[in-house]
Formats: sequence, C-alpha cells, structure tokens
Amino acid sequence: MNLLIVESPSKAKTIGKYLGAGWRVIASVGHVRDLVPENGSVDTENNFAMRWQIMPGKEKQIKLITDEVKKADAIYLASDPDREGEAIAWHILDILKGKKLLAGKKVYRVAFHEITKKAVQAAIQNPREIDQNLVDAYLVRRALDYLIGFGISPLLWRRNLGKSAGRVQSVAVKLVVDREREIEAFRPTEYWSLGAQCMHATDAFSAMLSEFNGEKQEKMSIPNQARMDEIIKTIGQPVIKASVINIEKKKTSRRAAAPFTTSTLQQEAARKLYFSSKRTMGAAQKLYEQGLITYMRTDATNLSADSVADIRTYIAGTYGERFVPKSPNIYVTKSKNAQEAHEAIRPTHFDGAMPELAGDEAKLYDLIWKRTIACQMTNAEFDSVSADIETENKSAVFHAVGTTRTFDGFMKVYIEGRDDNDGAAESKLPVMNVGDKIDITTLSPEQHFTQPPARYTEASLVKKLEELGIGRPSTYAAIMSTIVDRNYVEQDKQRRFHPTPGGWVIAAYLAKYFTDLVDVNFTAKTEDTLDDVSNGRADKTKSLSAFWTPTSAMIDAAGGIKTTEIIDAINDVMHTHLFGESDGTCPKCGGRLGIKLSKYGAFVGCANYPECNYTQRLTGADAPTDGTEKQAGTSVDLGGGISFKIGRFGPYVTDGKKNASAKQHTSETITLEIAQELLSADTKKPEPVEIGENPATGHMIYFYPTGRYGAYISSNKVNVSVKSQPDLETAAELINNKKPSARRAATKKKK
Repeated sequence: MNLLIVESPSKAKTIGKYLGAGWRVIASVGHVRDLVPENGSVDTENNFAMRWQIMPGKEKQIKLITDEVKKADAIYLASDPDREGEAIAWHILDILKGKKLLAGKKVYRVAFHEITKKAVQAAIQNPREIDQNLVDAYLVRRALDYLIGFGISPLLWRRNLGKSAGRVQSVAVKLVVDREREIEAFRPTEYWSLGAQCMHATDAFSAMLSEFNGEKQEKMSIPNQARMDEIIKTIGQPVIKASVINIEKKKTSRRAAAPFTTSTLQQEAARKLYFSSKRTMGAAQKLYEQGLITYMRTDATNLSADSVADIRTYIAGTYGERFVPKSPNIYVTKSKNAQEAHEAIRPTHFDGAMPELAGDEAKLYDLIWKRTIACQMTNAEFDSVSADIETENKSAVFHAVGTTRTFDGFMKVYIEGRDDNDGAAESKLPVMNVGDKIDITTLSPEQHFTQPPARYTEASLVKKLEELGIGRPSTYAAIMSTIVDRNYVEQDKQRRFHPTPGGWVIAAYLAKYFTDLVDVNFTAKTEDTLDDVSNGRADKTKSLSAFWTPTSAMIDAAGGIKTTEIIDAINDVMHTHLFGESDGTCPKCGGRLGIKLSKYGAFVGCANYPECNYTQRLTGADAPTDGTEKQAGTSVDLGGGISFKIGRFGPYVTDGKKNASAKQHTSETITLEIAQELLSADTKKPEPVEIGENPATGHMIYFYPTGRYGAYISSNKVNVSVKSQPDLETAAELINNKKPSARRAATKKKK
C-alpha cells in the first residue's frame, strides 16, 4: 500500500478520489510539532539548537499516521508547496525516524500547485527530497518569532504595555500609528477651482480654467475667494463669448491587470467584496482543496502554457477572436524574491462549466475567474479628445476633455478596483473644430481644501507592506488579524484602520527601546534573509546570529529600565497626540497630565494622584473628554439610569438590575439607544451548532454563539473562544492545539 500524507482532511478527500485502489490518503491537520513553550527551547548559546514537542491535541493524529506508516510500503509527504508545508513534511519525517518506523520503506516528498488528477499524478511520478533550504528558512523564522516572544513579551506584560510584539505585526502597527501622526499634523490649505458650463450649438459640456492672463493655472494657483473674485470679474459674466483655439485627438489603450497573487487577491477582495484578509484566505483555501483553483499562497504572476492556451480558446469561443491578442499577455512579477516556478492564482479548469458554490467561495471564485480570463484578453481602446476654449477678451482659456471607450477588450469581463477614486470616468465632448463659437453660460467657482493622507484599509496596508518588502504571501492574513485581535488597531465604518490607545502605547515603547524591530528597512532585510536561506544563499545559524545579536542587546537594555522612565519616554513621544498645542495641564488641580498604565489598559491621569484623582480616556487632543471616565473600572453615565462599564470580563452595560455584554463597543461608540437594545435583547441561550466530527478524536465539535466570555467552540470538554463560527478544519485545529489549563493539568496529574 502507498500512503500519501497531506495537510487537511478536505484535501485528503479530494485527492483520494484521484488515486483509487492501493492508496491511503490521510491528513496531518496542519502542523504536528512545535517548540516547547518554555525558556531555553531555542538555545542561543549552542548554535540555536531547538527543542520540539508534539503539539497538544495532535497525539491521536500522530498515532493515526504512525499506524498507517506501519502498513505502508511507500510514504509520500504531500504537504503544501511552500516554506510551512516543507516544514510539516520535515517534522513528520523526523518523528517517523525517531520512532524507527522507516526500515525498508521508501519516503518521497511530492508537491503540486493545483489539486487536479493530472497535477497529483505528475507530482507522484516526479518525487524529490525534502528541500532542506526551505526547512532552514522555516527554522530561522520560527526561532526568531520564539526569541522575540520570550524576550520582549514579558517586558510588555510586566508593565501593562501590551500583549505581544513581533517582527512584522509591530511594523504594521507602526505604519498605522505613523499615518495617524501624519493626519494629526496635517493642516489643510485652501485653494479654488473654476469650472465652466459651455454650449456648442445645442450640446452642453464642462470645462475647467487652465490659463489666466497668460499664466498656466495649476491646482493651487487660486489661493482664496478674493483672488477668485478678481478672476471672475476679469472674465465677465453671465454669458461669455468664446471660441475653440485648439483640438487634440488621440487613441489610447489600457491593459488588463495581472492575474492574482496572494497580495492582490486580498486587496481586490477587500475592495470589491469587503472581505478581510483572513476571510479571503479561508475561502481560497476551500477552493484550493476542492481542486478549483491553484495554490493560493504565491507572489508570482505567470501562468502555465497549458492554462494560457485553454484561456485563449475559451475567450475566442465566448467573446470572439477580436478579444484574443495575437500573442499571450505576459506579466512580470514585481516581487524580487518571487518563486517563478509557482503560478498566479487561477481556476484549474476553463471548460466553461461553473462549479456549484455558495457564499464566500462563490464570490471569490467569480472574482478569480474573471480576473484570470481578463488578463489574457486584448486591451481596452479609447478615443480621447481635448479642446482649449478662449474667451473673447483673451483673458482666460478653459480646457475640456472627453474620453470614449471604442472597444471593450478585457473590460468586457473585468475592471480592477481602486482604493480611492482616480477620476478616470468616461465623458463625451460634442464634435468641434478650431474656430467654432462657444457660449460659456455659467461659471462655477468651488472652494477646496487639501486633504490629509488616507488611513490604511486592509487592502492598502497589505499593499504597503508588500511595497516595503515586509511579510510574504503566507503571512498577510495573519498580520491583519493579529493586530486587530491584539487590540492594537480597530476599523471604522469605512473599514479604515485607527490605532487604539494600546496601539499608540506599544508603538511609542517599541520605537524608543526597540528601534530596529519597528524599522521597515531592518524588517525588510530580515525577510530578504529568510528568502536567501530558502534559496541556499545564506546559512541558517549565521542568519540567526546576525539578527539575534542586536535584538538580544536591545532586550537586555530594556529590561533594566525603570517603569517611571519608560512612562516619561512614552509621554514625550505621545504628548502632541494627547494634548495638541496645549501643555497637558490637569483641569482639576493644575498638575501635569500624562500616561498611566493598568491591567485594563492605558489612560491619562494626573501626576498629583492620589491627592487628585482626575483621569480621562486615552484619546487624541481633538477628542471630547469630560474627565469622568476611569480606565481601571470605567463607568460612563449614558442617561436613563444606564451606565457603560469595563469589568473583569470586558465592557458591559447595566441598569442596576441587569447587565449585558458590550464587547463590540467602546466608550466612544456606545450610546444610550445601543445600551437599551443590548439590555432588552432576548437572553435565552441559543442552541449549539454542530460543526462536525473532529478528525483527530472522532468527537463532535459544537459552536456556541454566546457564553460567559463570548462565542466559543467545544468538543470533549475542551473549549476555545472564537469570534465567529469557524469551518471544520479551523475548529479542529483550534481544539487540537488548545493547551490544557493549569487547573485541568493539575487535576489530571492527581488522578
């Protein structure tokens, strides 16, 4: 018998259909081994030697694998074709070697980028050895994360500064905070523009002032209304005679966007489907495991020759030969470390038969399908016409532009989204010639103010990280969810990131005492080093040493700094954010206001405490505060006898008789109406939802929408908090990886 080991049960089920008799396909259900969660598991004094353990909850899965290995003649390790997948194969092989189960058995590493019968069979016919370079890159990455976690996190916990710090998440938070600083420092500048409604015979069109008294008018040329009034007075009104002095015509074209990489898929799904990165990757994972798309973690934009041929055939049959370019469109990967052996994310079949899907999977598949088809279609073509119109008194020239799409090309199928409006809307001008008479019927002056830089959305933050060379395809979704879950950032109704008080504090602390950790160039260089290790261009131990030497020095130095000194440093960094141009004087006693830290989070308090107990929320200088809110045991009177409070288990509202959780709200977002709705809501506990059987234990996993600490999943007396109902694979991984509590472990030990 041949045994093939993949990562997920869904993938095992799909591949099992392709292989048939003589094969057994089982899943590891993700990673099976990790570092022992205690100090010293990465020995920095002994070439960074690592101590591993079977992950809690994975013992039964390992037993299943070892039992099947005993019966197998050959073992095929078929985990995902990336760094983490290579590590899973390496861990499984190392475990099997340690148990001496491989005598007389052949072991192969196989990898495929799409789960189709052809791809799976081709991989099996062309096995390889485990790529030790990829494994070494994983080991470097895992060691760095461990060393930072065990090195910096205790410093944060001890002083109530934050929950965790990490190589990439800390930079992401810094970017959000830095953008907020730019917005706070921004001062709008006034400027004006002058539009004109024009008539050519019976056709109306719009134009903009482009020249006045022989001077070209730029965006900021008209600084105020007084200047605008002078210009209008000189031009004259109400009806101004003018004529066309210049006409320019040209043809332009627009090329389709490249097929999706992990980053661009997350960006476009955020823009068009309003998906978070985590939601996008969850849906993509399911599509991949069903054999519907190629591997979803990639930074390559190339497509296989076979798929391009299939796409071109589909385009010709569906839209006509005119929509098929003479030669295939080729896209150059922008990422310098992209693995060109990989493909972009694309459907696996182009026979026109759409798979039966629903929900997120259907929406994401449609997006991937259209983008892939469009990338191999002809350019969209446009006619562009511009006209310069001069007033009769020669004082002003107005410029009008019209653009008309003359051939749809790829736009017949798909148009790429934009983070912000790029003003590329189509408009038409009437047919005009030089010398034609024009009536300017209305002048429309408009006041404007320069705008601050936009806050990051998930899409634009992922794009920024990619531009800086920070993070990789497999990490973007985790970065986005981590900085939200750690409560360092939050999103507004426009899905744009704002730093939370905790985000401001952690960014200030790390910027002061761990400069390299949040330096974008240092972090990008570390990512490059990981890529160099994976490509065999750098040594694992030397790379770890190069990173750890300066980082350990920073940790040692930060450990000896007094908390009062740290708070003073954070106050210096955050003074402008908190108090603007004021000096931060306590309105109650005249003392100095500054940051205070508690286990409930940071807040602003008076230096004369306990004589003065004035506190306020940790918000920007422009945010309204009434001085009544205390972070440690916050109580805000909402009216009607109802208060918003922060207790041991988080935010809640109360009317004195009844409490209701308000976990989704802060003191800034809660209102009396929301509180009344929460208190009047039906408190009957909803029935649990069956997610499915845990493949590792056989026990059913249930989803409970509400509980003492919010939503959670449960199986065989193991509970894990969640934000929403997960799929079976995610639920199984959370349950199987749950570490036993100290109380449960002690009880078990007594027995």
